[in-house]
Amino acid sequence: MAANTQGTPGRRFICSETHTGAIHISILNGQLLLCRTLLSVEYREMDESLANLSEDEYYSEEERNAKAEKEKKQVPPPQPPPPEEDIDSDPEEPSGKWHLLQNKHSFLSGVEGAAFQSRLPHDRMTSQEAACFPDIISGPAQTQKVFLYIRNRTLQLWLDNPKVQLTFETTLQQLESPYNSDAVLVHRVHSYLERHGLINFGIYKRVKPLPSKKTGKVIIIGAGVSGLGAARQLQSFGMDVTVLESRDRVGGRVATFRKGNYVADLGAMVVTGLGGNPMAVVSKQVNMELAKIKQKCPLYEANGQAVPKEKDEMVEQEFNRLLEATSYLSHQLDFNYLNNKPVSLGQALEVVIQLQEKHVKDEQIEHWKKIVKTQEDLKELLNKMVSLKEKIKELHQQYKEASEVKPPRDITSEFLVKSKLRDLTALCKEYDELAEAQVKLEEKLQELEANPPSMILNCQTFIYKCDAVLCTLPLGVLKQQPAAVQFVPPLPEWKTSAIQRMGFGNLNKVVLCFDRVFWDPSVNLFGHVGSTTASRGELFLFWNLYKAPILLALVAGEAAGIMENISDDVIVGRCLAILKGIFGSGAVPQPKETVVTRWRADPWARGSYSYVAAGSSGNDYDLMAQPVTPGPSIPGAPQPVPRLFFAGEHTIRNYPATVHGALLSGLREAGRIADQFLGAMYTLPRQATPGIPTQQPASM
Repeated sequence: MAANTQGTPGRRFICSETHTGAIHISILNGQLLLCRTLLSVEYREMDESLANLSEDEYYSEEERNAKAEKEKKQVPPPQPPPPEEDIDSDPEEPSGKWHLLQNKHSFLSGVEGAAFQSRLPHDRMTSQEAACFPDIISGPAQTQKVFLYIRNRTLQLWLDNPKVQLTFETTLQQLESPYNSDAVLVHRVHSYLERHGLINFGIYKRVKPLPSKKTGKVIIIGAGVSGLGAARQLQSFGMDVTVLESRDRVGGRVATFRKGNYVADLGAMVVTGLGGNPMAVVSKQVNMELAKIKQKCPLYEANGQAVPKEKDEMVEQEFNRLLEATSYLSHQLDFNYLNNKPVSLGQALEVVIQLQEKHVKDEQIEHWKKIVKTQEDLKELLNKMVSLKEKIKELHQQYKEASEVKPPRDITSEFLVKSKLRDLTALCKEYDELAEAQVKLEEKLQELEANPPSMILNCQTFIYKCDAVLCTLPLGVLKQQPAAVQFVPPLPEWKTSAIQRMGFGNLNKVVLCFDRVFWDPSVNLFGHVGSTTASRGELFLFWNLYKAPILLALVAGEAAGIMENISDDVIVGRCLAILKGIFGSGAVPQPKETVVTRWRADPWARGSYSYVAAGSSGNDYDLMAQPVTPGPSIPGAPQPVPRLFFAGEHTIRNYPATVHGALLSGLREAGRIADQFLGAMYTLPRQATPGIPTQQPASM
């Protein structure tokens, strides 16, 4: 990906409500590419960090006592014999590699482990499950235990083989007696898990064909992880889906540099733990190897000397004390505002200078020069054709006059006729050649105008009609001022306020491809400590993750903003100076290939990922996830259904700023949209009879 995008094309995404209830989308001045692809997990305690807690830490004393009494009275469900496959084992046919930041805990096994891997408590229903199954939550405790076992066992069946669609029939067949006796309940549980992206998500082999009849039209703006994940789910539900993407590739902020034997990640690259991570399932589906990242990280000072272990530990302790002090100021002394402005963590430690970004359009200027040159060539050719056409017209008249001379004609007259005919034939041939050249020049001009480098400017307006729109644009694009995206009617105040309160950070990378390894190959990363506070984010970490001799340096914070206005040569030179200070001048060769990202300058990203800024909170992630419902067209009319939905890493409170968070948000919105327009297959049937379920999807 050329993250250093030349220029910032103006474009607008316009969503407007019509009197018929359909959504019209107009994309102005932007490229459109049609591309090929959750459950809101309200059980917030199942954060990955809690996976380290013991049972005594996890439950209160009162809960432990009650749980012990329950276990004495009730016999637990039978555990299925086959153990869950180790998701961290090496696949047989690895086709790629992601990098894994491994958790320190071991995963649960069996049905309990399946629930954990699905971010659900194994022994109780979530609030969303309670809302979707009111008859179960209000029923006797034994009914809830049956529900939980069917749910957990279904999850286990899926996780055991996520490469093949898990159908209701297979689930019913694999369930042990007596849990397979209530086919209606099994069908409801299976439908719920499938609808909310807990089973049958990602890239798998379908056993049943896609629905032949499409119901409902959905437009998805953005072909990143969340957009593609939602698109794939909605298609599997039988909805008509169109994905609009402004780049000439899919993936969003997941991008890979490839040249020869060199491969490097320019965007997301680390899988932050496997516990409850859907990307672990996806990696298993596509036979992608996960390489464990070693935690050892030696540090080097600005002079190239290694930081002594004692100094490193002392600074870490002092940093933790500073964090505790700022936490005390915030929570105990309520010191959150200064001069009526919210105080950020960075402001509590130092003054942060905001820099404006600037970018040069050299490649775009060269492209327009080619267009102007082609237009001039075409103009010159057309002038020749006009002049030639006049000569042909004049010569044709002379030939006609000579031919009409009545016989007898002398030899001079005959020569004149033949001469005029020869000249006329030659001119006509030349004109035909110019006409062919004109066609080629016009085709070249159209191609240049349609495909400028790094962006496409298209002045046409495209209108798509649909029932719902899923916006997966990055938060940085939504925050941009002046607005890069126009919503008609405008977004409500609660949504725009959340957008403005949240932060969108910047993390850039410098890829250095060498012909040999000169660093310690046994370490995956090593750090560099800047000489000043302002430079602390400049090339502070070097990653060694690839089989090829590649180092990947990170630039964050204030330094990332400064770097976006500096040429690649200067940045690469700074990297080499740091490496020579650490390993010696003679040990560091010139790189064969280099890449520098500029995510803030990228008009389709405007940064790297979201964070909780000063004045913001986790509640803003929930607000970002809420769909927008248009107001009633007629006062007093029933409230319309939501039409505009949102997904992306900035819309999921539990897993923000991660690829798996983006995927989960896409699965969440796909389930929400399908429930609204197709109906919930897992609701209690009016007439529940054993055997094949009779539940039908609701009509639109």
